Amino acid sequence: MEQDAHVRSGGSSGPAASGDALLGRVLDRRYRVDSRIARGGMASVYEAHDLRLDRTVAVKVMHAGLGDGAADRDFAERFVREARAAARLSHPNVVAVYDQGDDDGVVYLVMELITGHTLRDTIGKESPMTPARALAVLEPVVSALATAHRAGLIHRDVKPENVLIADDGRIKVADFGLAKAVSADTQHTATQGVLIGTVSYLAPELVTDGRADARADVYAVGVVLYELLTGVKPHAGESPIQVAYRHVHHDVPPPSERVRELPPYVDALVARATARDPSRRPADAAVLLHQLHRVSHALADGVRDDPELTQDLAPILASLATDIDAEAEAEAEVGTGTAPIVGEEPSRVWSDASSGHATRTIGPMTRAIPERAGEPVSPSSPEPAPTAGRGREPRRPRRRRRGLLILLLALLLAVGVGGGAYWYGYARYITAPKVTGLEQAAAESALGDADLVVAFADPVYDQSVPQGTVVESDPKGGSRVLPGDTVTLTLSLGKLLVPKTKGLSEDDAQQRLVERQLEFGESSQRFSEGVPEGQVIASTPKAGTELKPGDVVDLVVSKGRRPIPVGEWIGKQVDRMRTVLERRKLVLVVDGEDFHDTLPAGAVISQQPSQGTLFRGQEVHVRVSKGPELVEVPSVFGMSAGDAEATLRSAGFDVRVEQADFYFGFNRVSSTNPSSGNAVPKGSTITIYVA
Repeated sequence: MEQDAHVRSGGSSGPAASGDALLGRVLDRRYRVDSRIARGGMASVYEAHDLRLDRTVAVKVMHAGLGDGAADRDFAERFVREARAAARLSHPNVVAVYDQGDDDGVVYLVMELITGHTLRDTIGKESPMTPARALAVLEPVVSALATAHRAGLIHRDVKPENVLIADDGRIKVADFGLAKAVSADTQHTATQGVLIGTVSYLAPELVTDGRADARADVYAVGVVLYELLTGVKPHAGESPIQVAYRHVHHDVPPPSERVRELPPYVDALVARATARDPSRRPADAAVLLHQLHRVSHALADGVRDDPELTQDLAPILASLATDIDAEAEAEAEVGTGTAPIVGEEPSRVWSDASSGHATRTIGPMTRAIPERAGEPVSPSSPEPAPTAGRGREPRRPRRRRRGLLILLLALLLAVGVGGGAYWYGYARYITAPKVTGLEQAAAESALGDADLVVAFADPVYDQSVPQGTVVESDPKGGSRVLPGDTVTLTLSLGKLLVPKTKGLSEDDAQQRLVERQLEFGESSQRFSEGVPEGQVIASTPKAGTELKPGDVVDLVVSKGRRPIPVGEWIGKQVDRMRTVLERRKLVLVVDGEDFHDTLPAGAVISQQPSQGTLFRGQEVHVRVSKGPELVEVPSVFGMSAGDAEATLRSAGFDVRVEQADFYFGFNRVSSTNPSSGNAVPKGSTITIYVA
């Protein structure tokens, strides 16, 4: 799921995190958070703009939940302290750390933003790689780690996701924010029992005792090299615990088992870097970089096999050569009279090239019995002859007595060593009971009866094992253990079902998926009448669906209520308006009817709102026209022209005066048009005729 903290794929900021409270916020009045790039288990990463320097940066924000409680406050303080240490690194292949801050509880780092992709993407597209290509990719990574190791920093989470490849080809190592300054007193990589690092790349010593030094980074680089060469990880398992177990108890296989044409010295380089015993690995990345260069030169020269280089890289214990050197010196101290050293065909021992010991060839050795002075030993003369002139007989040799004594001592020593070996190697051990498949209480009882201590690993989901039942024990049942040893149990959480996420914020829903060991895929958005904006409407697969750990779940996030256009209806018939608004799920409310001089009856005189949008079920208020107001024309027959005009105007009409066809000068109204008694719109013009 997680894209690296400082890379932006294809120049895009990634999907916006709907409902993310940090979006648009300006941290410490300087860094404006624009969009979220990725989300991980401890932090989310955003693309942001540095308002002071006018540049785009990456801001990693520690999840708010990691800042609560004493242990978590300690984690936050270490997060800040180690980030400051990492900021001191200056190397072209290290993602730069620009700033760090705490804005009202928001703990963040500001780093260089890389537009490009991760080495994980490259592995997916190119692996298996040629050895030359793989080493070319790793060389800047190892160079960056070498600088860190010289500065007293170890990375602790070297993996393809933390190697960024910019669009212009630059390779950078990211997430030195998790790096730890090396000290003699504190070299643990666990915080409150939580192991920092990715299980596929964890060195065995991190799993067994939680201690890390530069050689843990070397081991991770060796695993990455194996993955580049083969396209797969060296150790796999159904659970993280199984993978960690294989790192502890199984060597990384030679990559040539999968890619036959690889030179032996490439196998040797992988074996050296991934030796389970830290003392057999290069001391730090600087030593590994030197060895990597030797292999790169051999590849560039087209060397198919170089036994000397292979032997130099082979992870043989340096102490073995030291022990044999001491034995040779002891043999050299035997004085005059010792027979020559004889032996079989010599056996060859190669020392660790990084230890400074020279390569030697030493064979099995047999020492002859020294001669006594004056007593030459001859096969045909078992006893020496008397010597004339001597006053006493020469002593007889006491070899037989000494031989018996030596034999007796040897037998006693063998019995003692054998008995001790039997006790320390077998008799003091007990057999761990088999508890896989037992419920927790029964398993604890069985182990307690065997005088063993019970510990628990993180529980896992298992479709075939009921909840609360032991899935795995370490050591396994039947293993030889000492009384008082600890057996770590892994309990089943039962079937893995998609959790209910409806109504949660997008961030909370993603966190719930991570807690269930599921991967978040992508978010889509749609309108919802019942779910507020920014909250999850549904998931695909839906809640309650049975999945396996690592399966992908997509989320559908609400965009809020769908806005519905009202339209403009003034002057249009209210019946048509009602039909359209009902179809749009809006409610029409007629507040009243009014006479209108220009709009016909049934037309909309006014509406509220007059335009824009509403949501489903909301109301639109209108007033409707009754048409023009009608007034009866009064009778003005026989009135004088002035009186008739006044009467008609008082009734609301306009008046026009004309002479009748037969005008006699009386100036009296003979008729009107329209004639009296007719109902006409108020304001109409009435013509009066005078005779």
